[in-house]
Amino acid sequence: MTAVTDQDHDERADQPGDADKAAAAAAGKPSAKAPRDAPRGESTDRTHARVPDGDSTSRRGAMGATNSPGTASSTSSPGAESSTSSPGTVGSWDDGLIARRVDETTGGNQYAVLDSRPAAPPTVSPLLYDGPLRSRLEALRELVGLSRTRLDSRTLAEAGRVLDEASARHRLSGQHTVVAIAGATGSGKSQLFNALAGVAISETGVRRPTTAAPIACSWSDGAASLIERLGIPPRLRRRPLPTGDSESQLRGLVLIDLPDHDSAAVQHREHVDRILALVDAVIWVVDPEKYADAVLHERYLRPMAAHAEVMFVVLNQVDRLPGEAAEQVLDDLRRLLDEDGIALGEYGEPGTTVLALSALTGDGVGELREALGQFVAERAAPARRISADVDIAAARLWPVYATQRRTGLSEQAREEFADRLADAVGATAAGEAAERAWLRNANRACGTPWLRLWRWYQDRGEPTTGRLPSRTQADEEATARQRVEQAVRAVADRACAGLPAPWAQAVREAAVRGSQGLSEALDELSVRAGVPTGRPPRPGWWPVAVLSQAAMTILQFLGGLWLVGQIVGVMSPNLGVPVLLMLIGIVGGPLIEWSCRMAARGPARRYGLEAERRLREAAAGCGRARVLDPVAAELLRYREVREQYGKVVGAGT
Repeated sequence: MTAVTDQDHDERADQPGDADKAAAAAAGKPSAKAPRDAPRGESTDRTHARVPDGDSTSRRGAMGATNSPGTASSTSSPGAESSTSSPGTVGSWDDGLIARRVDETTGGNQYAVLDSRPAAPPTVSPLLYDGPLRSRLEALRELVGLSRTRLDSRTLAEAGRVLDEASARHRLSGQHTVVAIAGATGSGKSQLFNALAGVAISETGVRRPTTAAPIACSWSDGAASLIERLGIPPRLRRRPLPTGDSESQLRGLVLIDLPDHDSAAVQHREHVDRILALVDAVIWVVDPEKYADAVLHERYLRPMAAHAEVMFVVLNQVDRLPGEAAEQVLDDLRRLLDEDGIALGEYGEPGTTVLALSALTGDGVGELREALGQFVAERAAPARRISADVDIAAARLWPVYATQRRTGLSEQAREEFADRLADAVGATAAGEAAERAWLRNANRACGTPWLRLWRWYQDRGEPTTGRLPSRTQADEEATARQRVEQAVRAVADRACAGLPAPWAQAVREAAVRGSQGLSEALDELSVRAGVPTGRPPRPGWWPVAVLSQAAMTILQFLGGLWLVGQIVGVMSPNLGVPVLLMLIGIVGGPLIEWSCRMAARGPARRYGLEAERRLREAAAGCGRARVLDPVAAELLRYREVREQYGKVVGAGT
């Protein structure tokens, strides 16, 4: 079929020979040569039939008006446009389509050009996602929101793009499926585009690249917003005129002819990459020479393996292959696609449809049109495309969310951290010092006066009873700080075990922030929560022991005074009684002191353990508030995002 171009239109009515040209066109004869200065692709015709968008009946009537016998062309004044009319047709201008005038008797190709002037948009139903896909998108949106402060924008860029595109596609028509035809230079994709449309819409030829800009062709109304989303200007939008079965079979299809993906022009490749990210499905056209091209497989097919269900791979130009060579090349193409990880839709399984055809001879084009019509009729391609995009985004986020190990802080790790902090503040030493202080007080209270006097003389230069030595030496402070830092590093390493790198870094940063000023806070706690100043508490038996010790001392004094009185002659001689009293006092005092010391060991030990416990709890509380709680918050956030990530990939939490 011969394509009808803009230059096939009638010349202006006021030029000589217009009537002859119109008559020749009606008789199926070639029209007069168009002006050479007319730009290619722009109409020189001044007589059009206006067809309102969304009304196919009016469109058919308008086309009939332009081709019906006896239709007269009226000449308008400069700057005004004229229309043709016939009885029973509408000749008024209206927003919609500009139908190109063609002679139906010549069998010329017929298609419509979308008007650049705005038209009232037809009512279309937005795309609806099913429950599972909607849940995955919501989980991905929640995942991105929870991760913005932990992951850089480049890591989340793909997920954000998928969410934006899913939201944009959701607002557009759900009755249309946008399919792009992509291929390399010379693969014949524009020829296939024309074969599917049934008209010569896209320019074909030996000049490379032939397709410089994407061209859109829509089989039904209501696709304007979808085409605008692709950035295709109105002058590059086409619409085949109704042809019966062809229109009904592909109703809802929006076909896009892309520039060559291997074009030397950078702008062409940018068009391809941009539109491939927005369309619902792709038809990859390959030829027997370039079907194994590394650029095609490594740059496009392999990264789009997840989109297998919304892809067609067509081996074109099979008419050039002799005998069984076409089947051999097709089998090799299937092998390459399988190596790319692309599932093939064979034996009724979901996957990529692989066909062989010849756009030049039409062999196999009907099979592709039938498969494409069934594909469009299902209206599932947009949701499948979005679902595949979510799969790809989730796969790229796998390194920053997934882990094969159990994460978190165990109770043992928390206890070890508390023990390290307790060692840093000297909780054990403080407990032992408290125990010694209690015993010392017990010995002083229950000891003999002579021994207490001797100990007082020895302890005059020592600190007050019950006070701990001040930790002000530089070496002790440095040692304590090192222990605290080591404890923080150890607990951070335990918490980071098995976490992906970004979340492990976030946990370490939280631990480091909490450790700032931790040593000083622990020093203050050791003073407040350590051994209290003053005398330790005394048990109830202490007064009895003190009285007993006082009685022993009194017996010693009585015995001594009795002996002195006998010596001076004041009292009658009797050595037995005073000596016995003195012996009881001398032996009883140390015996009572030893007994009290034995009895004081238990209370002293409990007193020391209580002091150690208080200091350990204070150190653990300080470490928990400053280090463990921030670390636990980061781990909780990671568990939340891991749960959302499980929903995104469709797996259990």
